[in-house]
Amino acid sequence: MTAGRFVALVLAAALALCGCGDTHNQASELVVGSQRDAMSVLLADVYVGALRSYGFPARSEPAPDPLSKLDAGAYNVVPGFTGRVLQVFQPGAKVRSDEQVYRAMIGVLPEGIAAGDYATAAEDKPALAVTQSTAKAWGGTELSVLPRHCDGLVVASLLGARVPAKVSSCQLPPPHEFPDSATMFAALRDGEVTAAWTSTAAPDVPGDLVVLADGKPALVQAENVVPLYRRNELSDRQLLAINEVAGVLDTAALVDMRRQVAKGADPQAVADAWIGEHPLGR
Repeated sequence: MTAGRFVALVLAAALALCGCGDTHNQASELVVGSQRDAMSVLLADVYVGALRSYGFPARSEPAPDPLSKLDAGAYNVVPGFTGRVLQVFQPGAKVRSDEQVYRAMIGVLPEGIAAGDYATAAEDKPALAVTQSTAKAWGGTELSVLPRHCDGLVVASLLGARVPAKVSSCQLPPPHEFPDSATMFAALRDGEVTAAWTSTAAPDVPGDLVVLADGKPALVQAENVVPLYRRNELSDRQLLAINEVAGVLDTAALVDMRRQVAKGADPQAVADAWIGEHPLGR
């Protein structure tokens, strides 16, 4: 064997042992963190499915504070929503458009955490639902009509939900809190409240109600799906796997998957089925 051939073999063996280059982390299982609520678990399973579709072992794991575990290195990826992440690290931030919120969020992330691509078409931000008769009386189905009917508003929300206190020039009264959506929407239909806070990806808004659309300029802070990850720990292909989700995930898919989970389907099975219908890396 020539000296050059021997050196080449040694280098190849060394690269295989150290996992250098794009094989970094390929053999080790990646952990995608989430909170314990259904939406957060489902999102984590979507990113697990994305990583697995690229051939990387991955699993999801819930925790009360997944961002802290990501910062500590216990998790590799934690998906979330741009506005909520921004409010964690910069409470009271006022920016509202999806691009502004994403840029502001990136600027306040801890040093060891980076953000992947956000899904411009997939969001879950607060949205107001009204009856069809109210929408007709207000003269539109856009959220921008609300300030003209601010006086005397009675607003509802789910117990513990984080909802806006103000929409444009309309300072909203404290919401009447309800334990579940069915009770809240029944109160809306019965005229006990004028409007009810839900969200753009809520799976349980009755079809006879109208969800007021937030146009441009946005009046409610953006909440787009975004993956956060440990800086310098993912390979290029692992990063590509989680970033590809942004190009195919939309709000309608979130609503559909949440409905399936609400009916008892396994979140990872639902996420995998969606990945199967929207193959990544092809």
